[in-house]
Amino acid sequence: MKNKVIITVATTGGYTSKAHNPNVPLTPVEIADEVYKCYQAGAAIAHIHVRDEDGNPTMDFAKFKETVDLIRAKCDIVMNITTSGGTGFNDDERMKPFAELLPEIASYDCGTMNWQHQTIFENNPAFLEKLGHKMQEVNVKPEIEVFDPGMLYTALHYVKTGVLKEPLHFQFVLGAPGGIAATVENLVYLKSLLPENATWSAFGIGKESTPILMTTLALGGHVRVGMEDNSYLFRGKLADSNVDFVERAKTLIAELGKEVATPNEARAILGLTKKV
Repeated sequence: MKNKVIITVATTGGYTSKAHNPNVPLTPVEIADEVYKCYQAGAAIAHIHVRDEDGNPTMDFAKFKETVDLIRAKCDIVMNITTSGGTGFNDDERMKPFAELLPEIASYDCGTMNWQHQTIFENNPAFLEKLGHKMQEVNVKPEIEVFDPGMLYTALHYVKTGVLKEPLHFQFVLGAPGGIAATVENLVYLKSLLPENATWSAFGIGKESTPILMTTLALGGHVRVGMEDNSYLFRGKLADSNVDFVERAKTLIAELGKEVATPNEARAILGLTKKV
């Protein structure tokens, strides 16, 4: 399994709109169709956000259920449900989708931050403790999203207090305004902080997505791609589909003499339990 690389596709996110890229999927049917195409192209994990009828970010359970049910009817991709969706949602809204739909993974944003230099993305200690214990209760693995180094140290603290259990899986997020910048040096530094038995993935936002993708692969990490993080395939060229990003990652993985992990291989690498 050491030669296998997991590709996560984040098709939608909470920010990218049709104005940014008319090809971004927003409805449950659009998202499910796009995830299936990415699965066929080689993605092993789908990171799921949903939108309301106006295209705004939402944690509406019915939207998540419709989307997840459609995807599960099409393919065996590993499901990774967001617990943020945006800002301003209450704890129950953020936790209900993963607690009831039982994906293999759900995001665990390990700290509060100034989001986009405009508002607060709140993940206070009481919520993080509640979230960690609930994930253990329903056997959903936290994907620990790290927007700055302090969040990694927070995760290590929660291992000591029993809120999180090792082995941990980290997702390094570089380039979000308010978080750590998307540079090669920063990614190398973040990797140096990892506990010995952790697995990890990383991605850069916007124009830095490809350099961070390449660096992640060179450092032995897993990768995340998709329109949640970047609308453009190249400078001035909008992506036609999330598949474009999966294909790019797959090509780079092959150039390094590695192989793309299947969903079942991803489950084995990350120690996941398929429950549905």
